[in-house]
Amino acid sequence: MNDFACEPLGNQHDRTRFDCGVSVLNDYLAKYAKQDVKRKASAVFVLVKHSDPTQIIGFYTLCATSVGLSELPEELTNKMPRYPEIPAILVGRLARDINYPGVGELLLLDAIARCVRVAGEIAASLIVVDSKGDAATRFYEKYGFLSLPKLAGRMFLPMQTAQKL
Repeated sequence: MNDFACEPLGNQHDRTRFDCGVSVLNDYLAKYAKQDVKRKASAVFVLVKHSDPTQIIGFYTLCATSVGLSELPEELTNKMPRYPEIPAILVGRLARDINYPGVGELLLLDAIARCVRVAGEIAASLIVVDSKGDAATRFYEKYGFLSLPKLAGRMFLPMQTAQKL
């Protein structure tokens, strides 16, 4: 990560040059990300190179969410608080520019580290992602994310596991 920095999206970042190959994500960054930040709907973090801090190499979003206790695998529910909803942080979007393969791991690890720090001040027991396809599922599984059996495509990482990463 020495060549890169991950920082909150700001006016200095050029959102128009980013291309991850998925038009929905490109459009989100170009047109809606700043609005989400302004409205406190999502926090948006961008990965930039130190040599060109205006070019966005990748980005991810974070926001508060919850997971129903009944949606978690049974073997985990006895380790969770006895509330109907378990507090969590959603990594809502995560994308890297097609010209920078391999930085997805940097983005995810930065997101996990940020979630662990925040969970120390605002309680969250889980990190949640929405996996888009088999390749994404395998990517998240490498870092310990588990499927939520009752919610197709949704995965979670217990905060205690995240702290060990």
